[in-house]
Amino acid sequence: MNYIPERMTPLSACRLGLDTHQELTIYLRQDSPVCRSEGFSALSRVLVRTEKSHMIATLHMITGELLVPGEIGFSESAWQRLDLHEGTSVWLSHPKPVQSLSYIRSKVYGNELSKQELKEIIEDIVEGRYADVHLAAFITACGDDKLNIREITDLTQAMVNSGSQIEWGLPMVVDKHCVGGLPGNRTTPIVVSILAAAGLTMPKTSSRAITSPAGTADTMETLTNVSLSLNQMRSVVEKEGGCLAWGGSVRLSPSDDLLIQVERALDIDSEGQLIASVLSKKIAAGATHVVIDIPVGPTAKVRTQEAAEALASSFTSVSETLGLTITTLFTDGSQPVGRGIGPALEARDILEVLQNSDSMPIDLRDRAVQVAGAMLEMVEAAAEGKGHKKAIKILESGAAWEKFQAICLSQGALKDPPIAPYRYELISHSHGRISCIDNRKLAKVAKLAGAPADPAAGVDLHFKIGEKVTPNQPLLTIHAESSGELSYAVEYLEDHPDIIQLLELEG
Repeated sequence: MNYIPERMTPLSACRLGLDTHQELTIYLRQDSPVCRSEGFSALSRVLVRTEKSHMIATLHMITGELLVPGEIGFSESAWQRLDLHEGTSVWLSHPKPVQSLSYIRSKVYGNELSKQELKEIIEDIVEGRYADVHLAAFITACGDDKLNIREITDLTQAMVNSGSQIEWGLPMVVDKHCVGGLPGNRTTPIVVSILAAAGLTMPKTSSRAITSPAGTADTMETLTNVSLSLNQMRSVVEKEGGCLAWGGSVRLSPSDDLLIQVERALDIDSEGQLIASVLSKKIAAGATHVVIDIPVGPTAKVRTQEAAEALASSFTSVSETLGLTITTLFTDGSQPVGRGIGPALEARDILEVLQNSDSMPIDLRDRAVQVAGAMLEMVEAAAEGKGHKKAIKILESGAAWEKFQAICLSQGALKDPPIAPYRYELISHSHGRISCIDNRKLAKVAKLAGAPADPAAGVDLHFKIGEKVTPNQPLLTIHAESSGELSYAVEYLEDHPDIIQLLELEG
């Protein structure tokens, strides 16, 4: 019930057009009588009510004339959250204390979180009771392997329960996930196309990038509409057997989407929250069988085989408790996959593989086929050891490309990926053989160039480890949508000449 006491003075809503991302923010004049009567100050957490809805927001003070007396300003996210109109009456008051913040303080000091405590934390996150600073505290308190298996399991279940869950009414629904840390490893659209063409059901929901230059949703958005409603997603899957949607648009584990925004800003992706994030989305999307791809390499997210096996064990333990069947793959994480790093450049690589183009990146094709083959064997759609061969046959026959086109068109479009107007080439000055490529630094170049916010931005990599280069050959090309961002990326590249290491050879 949205009860508003008679004594409270209404304010008039004003849309300020300020982008504060997901942070719900309101603005009052510093001399507002409401501030004096309620004792509000800058950065106070405030309960904001209309006659139809309510939310908790962070207050910022205006000292100039941006607002007239009696007005309250709203950021875009706050305006949309309350579905406001200019002049809507708004009332402010103090919210009840958020009890779950005390649980986070307890976790900071090394205490375990109970199932009920994790449930309350996630509920408060979804209800908007946490500011970004509170989300950051939760993320850091749980980072560095501070969650045990029981806590990860309970966190996963709480995240599943926080949003929509899809029931497909089918005995088998497949999915996959790559742990990440490997630029260009955009196998998902190819895998979905192969498996859907094989007759499996794969309703793929993907996140946007957290710490990488592109996520699958970012890449697919350069080709088609990924912001599908639950009904739209169901319609596409029922028609084509698969989809390629952004998970945030269908509110599957919505707490995860809020956490991801802050994880991106902090450049943190802890193991426990990684597992909870991945599995909560899979379970909420109705998956029964999942392949987890774990790239292992010195500059990948998972750097050693020992760490990969520990992560795989944790994934398996949590999955078994929650009734999800998974298999894990350890793949080569020593260097980027494909040529493109960034949404549009990765989309180009995907299209070349699906179209069986002579210029396609072979390593991207091989990894996609490896994952698809593992799933075909896992669900007994191919005999043991025969999954790879079946996946290759589907790809080379053109059936996967036909399925991909059908999925995109069912989602509303099949577009050409954009092309960036600004470019810079890094040229080799000697004879040599590529000995090492730093995944993390290369990804940073792509991000400084504007990816993923600028879809056409990123990096094209022209050589792989072990390949020979000669003088005046381009090693990589930076793509940017503005000259300023190109300059940032080039400056970083020049300051880090070890991103691509050459073992010099005699000319």
